[in-house]
Amino acid sequence: MDRDRDYRDGYGGGGSGAYDGGHRRMVGRRPVTDYGSTMVQWMRHRRPRHRGGVALEAERPSPSYIVNMLPPAARLDKAVDTVPAKHLHSSLNKIKHPINVVRWTPEGRRCLTGSSSGEFTLWNGMAFNFETIMQAHDSAVRAAEYSHSEDWLVSADHDGVVKYWQPNFNNVKAIQAHGDPIRDIAFSPNDAKFITACDDATLKIFDFAGGTEESTLSGHSWDAKSVDWHPTKGLIVSGSKDHLVKLWDPRTGRCLTTLHGHKNAISKTVFEPQRGLLLATCARDQTARVFDLRMMRDVCLLRGSEKDISTLTWHPIHVSLLSTGGSDGSILHYLLDEPNLPPGIIPSIPPYDSPDPSNTPAQTLYPAHRIQYAHDFAVWSLDWHPLGHILASGSNDRVTRFWTRPRPGDTQCLNDRYHIGEAAAEAQGTWDRRGGRRIMREEEEQEMEDEAEGLVDQKMPAKQPVLPGLPGIMATPGAVKDGTSTGGAQALQPQLPGVGGFSNSSIPPPVSVAGMSQIEFAALIAEGKIFPPPFVGTGQGIPPPPPNFDLTKLPPGIFPPNFQLPTGFPPIQPPPLQPLPANINGAGLPGVVSDTSSGSGMRRRAPLPSQQESLMMEQQKGKYRISR
Repeated sequence: MDRDRDYRDGYGGGGSGAYDGGHRRMVGRRPVTDYGSTMVQWMRHRRPRHRGGVALEAERPSPSYIVNMLPPAARLDKAVDTVPAKHLHSSLNKIKHPINVVRWTPEGRRCLTGSSSGEFTLWNGMAFNFETIMQAHDSAVRAAEYSHSEDWLVSADHDGVVKYWQPNFNNVKAIQAHGDPIRDIAFSPNDAKFITACDDATLKIFDFAGGTEESTLSGHSWDAKSVDWHPTKGLIVSGSKDHLVKLWDPRTGRCLTTLHGHKNAISKTVFEPQRGLLLATCARDQTARVFDLRMMRDVCLLRGSEKDISTLTWHPIHVSLLSTGGSDGSILHYLLDEPNLPPGIIPSIPPYDSPDPSNTPAQTLYPAHRIQYAHDFAVWSLDWHPLGHILASGSNDRVTRFWTRPRPGDTQCLNDRYHIGEAAAEAQGTWDRRGGRRIMREEEEQEMEDEAEGLVDQKMPAKQPVLPGLPGIMATPGAVKDGTSTGGAQALQPQLPGVGGFSNSSIPPPVSVAGMSQIEFAALIAEGKIFPPPFVGTGQGIPPPPPNFDLTKLPPGIFPPNFQLPTGFPPIQPPPLQPLPANINGAGLPGVVSDTSSGSGMRRRAPLPSQQESLMMEQQKGKYRISR
């Protein structure tokens, strides 16, 4: 929807990158979607709504009208202008995992993704490059939701644990909400409570401040897959694997009504966020339905999906724009005020225009735009930017993709590989399979570099683990959880500098000197088991060591290099080296053979192994048979 800028790694983004006699590798195209210009254009020319909105010429399909682009908030009556048909960027981690949750931060500066490895990844909201990664949960992240006050984030995982996060992603609390995987989570309108949907077929309402369970909603006969709290009312909707959609009263925990509209497991239930009059549901029966809460019945039946629908989302500004994600990787966009019927389909009458609204069948709608090959596998999560100009999608193909509306005159995006497939796009010349793979590889390398730099350029340095009771002695780097995709903390295996492996069982018990005779005490000092007591001097210098004290039995490295012993101390004699037997002549040493022909006992190095034999052994394994 906004202007795309092409930033490249180099000075001014141009040239071959050769400087100082070296070649500088060019990185792939990185689009930067800047919404500032469209917002400024709207603020300069906007008028009160009763006077007709914006006094600008209507956009036409020509590149010259790019300067007249406006944000979605400026065109409330034209939802079709906001349909995200253009692919912007594909973001993926260095270590790839399926993306289960996609959420924009409340200010829209970053996009948060939760993966099946329990990691949170932050992507830049304009350049879509990597910013940071952290190990948020010990198991797969299943749900995440920001509070209405934009001050808190709650996330739930596969183990039934709910965690509280501040905007800077500081984890302040974790509670064991369920014993089974939590599938969805939602805040109440005043953020005082939140509700969870779990595979144990129950919904639980928790007090946010105390983290305590207040009530349990039981009524589903199978796994509860989705839950949502009305944006302004005390009303809860839930969808389950038992094909039922239920509405609940959170005060009494009573089921108000049950909606029978789907014929398979419910995958998502969402209230319309602007007016709160509509409820959207989708299921594995390849359909989605829109219910009117005033009539308590379905008014729209959304068809057109070839596979099961796994998720859906409302547009944050346009009430009539609804987007769905399918299990085949497709993304469909529906306009509730446009049926968009394919040829040969008889149009149906909306219940609002019927003389008998309660008995009229729901109006059948078909997608206004279809991105059939948006992902390779199922789309698990969809979320709109707060301004409504970018749609983020997370999929089982381990990729997070960003979509926006095409600019005026941009029709090439409708024939890309995401709309017609790689084979058809390659036949039309809009997709180069070999060049596309090269660009994808360069993007992956760039994301890996960004991830490496982002982990180094953190605001706070990594806190070094310290051994308990030993200040200044650090543990090994693998002793704690480090935020990588391995997940889970390893056993603490600290080491002392220069000593190697360290364990509590290897520490000998302290020697008690209470009641010990002087002869035994002197023997322990001579054997090096204990150190001499500190000497309280009388100004006469350092006293000589005890008799028969052997300095060679002290631990190595106790004295610094070039240390001069005081007067009276015997010199430290290094242990003598054991000479080799005279009849060895290097026999038995690896890589050394003795030259007995000359009788001088000289040793020479054995010849190196043949590379031809190594190559033949590798070729027998099936390697290095095809010339490059």
